[in-house]
Amino acid sequence: MARSVSVERIGVLFVCYGNICRSPMAEFVFKDIIAERGLSDRFHVASAGTSGEHIGDPPDRRAAATLLAHGITCAGKRSRRLIRSDFVDYDYIAGMDRRNMEYIAWTRPEGRTCEVAMLGEYSGGGEVDDPYYTGDFETAYRDIRRGCAALLEHILSEHPGLVG
Repeated sequence: MARSVSVERIGVLFVCYGNICRSPMAEFVFKDIIAERGLSDRFHVASAGTSGEHIGDPPDRRAAATLLAHGITCAGKRSRRLIRSDFVDYDYIAGMDRRNMEYIAWTRPEGRTCEVAMLGEYSGGGEVDDPYYTGDFETAYRDIRRGCAALLEHILSEHPGLVG
């Protein structure tokens, strides 16, 4: 259950290992989906990584090219690392795979924080395979798009006042 939101904007943070492939793809796919629905002003959306090795780097060129092939730009995005305050600053944190979820659980502070789940759980389960290693950015895009659409529906079911 997400924490009570005192403002109209819902915070959504996507997390993968380096914040250069899957999570920035999810960030910008989710932004695209909410823009299509006229809900951009109701959300704050970002992404982060569990590793610090790519801090400040732009998205992987293959991830950026895949997004661009679908009419989505990620220009200006720079990698950052997940921090403890993210669990209070965001209402939903979605990890890409079990390893990410282990780190998220390890980082998560005690007490009531945001809702945390693997992105694939919103669309029937499963991990989003890391295209950095598989090279299959199109499959990652499809899995991310399906997960983001399902996550949005989940959020709207918990916050029906966001629409209309």
